[in-house]
Amino acid sequence: MVETASSAYARRLGELGLPVEVREFPDGTHTAQDAADAIGCPVAAIVKSLVFTLDGHPILVLVSGANRVDVDALGRRLGGALGKADARTVKEATGFSIGAVPPLAHATDLRTVVDEDLLLLDVAWAAAGSATSVFPIDPRRLAELTGGEIVRVTS
Repeated sequence: MVETASSAYARRLGELGLPVEVREFPDGTHTAQDAADAIGCPVAAIVKSLVFTLDGHPILVLVSGANRVDVDALGRRLGGALGKADARTVKEATGFSIGAVPPLAHATDLRTVVDEDLLLLDVAWAAAGSATSVFPIDPRRLAELTGGEIVRVTS
């Protein structure tokens, strides 16, 4: 049997002591709204794993699907210049392509910021290493596992 990206990712998380139940959606979960519609949850419960650069270094921002990052405001809060990462930077930093970036267990250690609004939820849904798979996780546990800084990402 060929191992899929999502099953490989689930295995990797299991090896790190975080067993997850991956759900596959063949029609894709390319956007937060697509994922919410497929799962049957509010869009706010979707974790968008976005890679930016902070003063030229990759940084992961885990954002509630209902929110849009205010790049200028977040950069000020983090004390630097925040910019969008290109596809190559995303792949090199995480090991995953844009649209499939999971919230943890990346190719490199990344400074991580967690949208404070995610902590209002009991369960959040995050990408599982492909554009067609997600897994549920307690947002507080996610923040703990990533060592994420809890920050407001909106203006």
